[in-house]
This record gives sequence, C-alpha cells and structure tokens, in this order.
Amino acid sequence: MDQEYFMNYAYQQALKAYKNGEVPVGAILVNNGKIIAKSFNSQIKKNDPSAHAEINVLRYAGKKINNYRLVDSTLYVTLEPCIMCFGAIIHARIKELVFGAYDSKIGVISSQKSLLDSKTFNHSIEITGGVMKNECGALIKEFFLNKRN
Repeated sequence: MDQEYFMNYAYQQALKAYKNGEVPVGAILVNNGKIIAKSFNSQIKKNDPSAHAEINVLRYAGKKINNYRLVDSTLYVTLEPCIMCFGAIIHARIKELVFGAYDSKIGVISSQKSLLDSKTFNHSIEITGGVMKNECGALIKEFFLNKRN
C-alpha cells in the first residue's frame, strides 16, 4: 500500500470536517499497515482550539493502544501541521509524517520557518509532503471561498 492509498482515507476525514462546517483537515494514524485511529478538525463543534485533526487522532490512538507513545506509527494528514500539532507529533514519537497540502500561513515543516532542523527536539521524524496536495489544497480553498461568499 502506498502513501496515496492512506492519504485518501485522511482526505475522506477532511470531507467529514467540510460537511460539518469545520476547516477541512483530516488525519489517520497507521501502524503495521492498519489504520488505528482517524479524525478531522472539530474546533468549532468542541469549542476547543486544540481540536485539530492531528491532535484528535493522536488522542484516539493513545486511548486505543493505552499508551501516549505511538512508536512506529505513520501519521497521514491532509494539511502541513502547525506548531502545536508538530509538537504533539514529536512528543508522541511518531515515526513518519505524511502530509498533503502545504500551508503557507502556519505550516512549520517547510512553508514557514522549518522546525525540522531545530536542535530543540530529541526525536526525528521521516517526513513526506505534497501527497495528494492538489486535492487536499483544492478542498481547503473551496471551503474558504464558500465562507467568503
């Protein structure tokens, strides 16, 4: 199974966020080739600024496996993570991060100041960006275009 295969599942979660009036970002966590958690943005519904797709999926996975360390897992998310989410990804000890669209405003992997080269972290992550970036980016653009009209 390739990265696009799993990113499609994250994209399906982003569609759920879109239908719920949330910024359409979706995420899944994969371990040993199986999806162990999935979620989407829910800040508005939960009245919680930390309820990003990545944070939600890390919370669900931690509860499911009864451990806050999600070692050897791959996180697929439709948008480049923000600083809050990247910090949580580091603390969870995610092995690999795969994201879709680049976030030119608050993305911290490559769009803004990259945190990858920081000496602050004691954990490194394999990162791939741009998987299904056109589809993921188009969904977000459509969402904000509809909000403005």
